[in-house]
Amino acid sequence: MRTRTLRRRIAGFGMATVVLSGGLLGCSSGDGGGASGSGTYTIWDPYPQFDTGSAWVRLLGKCGTDAGVTVKRSGFDTTDLTSKVLLASQQGNPPDVLIVDNPVVSTLAQAGVLVPNADTKLDASAMQPNLLGAGQIGGKTYGVPIGANTLALYYNKAILRSAGVDVASVKDWTSLTAALAKVKGAGKKGITFSAIGTEEGSFQFLPWFWGAGAQLTKLDSPAGVSALSLWEDWLKKGYAPNSVINNTQTTSWQEFATGKYAFAENGTWQLANAGKAGFGYGIIPIPAAGGGTAPAPTGGEFVTVPAQKQTGRYATSEKLVTCLTNADNLYATDTTLSYIAPTSTVQAKQAASPGLKVWVDAVHAAKARTGDGLGTKYPKISEPMWTAVQAALSGSKPPQAALSAAQSTAAAATR
Repeated sequence: MRTRTLRRRIAGFGMATVVLSGGLLGCSSGDGGGASGSGTYTIWDPYPQFDTGSAWVRLLGKCGTDAGVTVKRSGFDTTDLTSKVLLASQQGNPPDVLIVDNPVVSTLAQAGVLVPNADTKLDASAMQPNLLGAGQIGGKTYGVPIGANTLALYYNKAILRSAGVDVASVKDWTSLTAALAKVKGAGKKGITFSAIGTEEGSFQFLPWFWGAGAQLTKLDSPAGVSALSLWEDWLKKGYAPNSVINNTQTTSWQEFATGKYAFAENGTWQLANAGKAGFGYGIIPIPAAGGGTAPAPTGGEFVTVPAQKQTGRYATSEKLVTCLTNADNLYATDTTLSYIAPTSTVQAKQAASPGLKVWVDAVHAAKARTGDGLGTKYPKISEPMWTAVQAALSGSKPPQAALSAAQSTAAAATR
């Protein structure tokens, strides 16, 4: 999700290229040639904020050394990476290993950029099925997830206490709305989120949409309408501010960070900021309509293998991917990236850390946006959906009419 893009923009744009061999770092313009098991292997990632001294880059070097090769690493901003790898593939010079945002996997696979795991012998059996779904297209699996993030509800302890709300009572939509009513009655602000007319708006709406039992193939189902009606009702009653219509996930967080809101829908990537907020906070899963944890969309990256003319290179690429995603390295990497690991073994270790169990539970319930066989159809559904959310929250259309129009648009685009 663009969640990480936002964080990386804060960290800085640009591209960093380093060559790693036996732990030594230096500049290079090598082309990544060489036979399997020797020479230079290229890795592209969406983490330009990590420089040559970072734990991430040191791990890349170690994996290269263990595989007996030199690793040339390039770090790009997420917004640039897809176009760069498409161009490189067209020119016959793709990287050997590509780490890419999970919704992009289906696009690259359909374009013939990526090689399925069956060809590279990459084993993804330890990965949780709901996270692996983003890399499964047409009955084939492409790459493995390196980690995941998702959404939950942050809450301000002092505000809930002053409003007489026990957060343990918030278990479904009815109890959450009742809590918001108490908060407003106490003269405080209720909940903030992002409903902007971009993928971020769809990303934040999906837990409520899926939590109602709705499916992306039928946007205007009664369940889907109930989810949009919930948000509309919150705005009408003043439980959520009108600013959500234009809020990104960053500006929504900034509202919560003022200390004036009881709840905020946001992600794992805000944990460091939450610790700096200056007030006591907690985190609960986003509740489904009838109780339990709502399925939230997964963010995070996949480690994939692009198609090469020299197919003999795949054996070493597989070693590099396996090294980056083994249990020991996943724990360290996902801590660095503020991710929840994609395997139950590492998740159990993370769940023992204070504050992470709620995120492990949320990731367990999460879903891939491109899953359920949607693949490259997802963007053609997401845009009409966020358009419907905008229409309903701005008051230009009631939820049923907004979603019916969205369904017509999505159905025509995905035929």
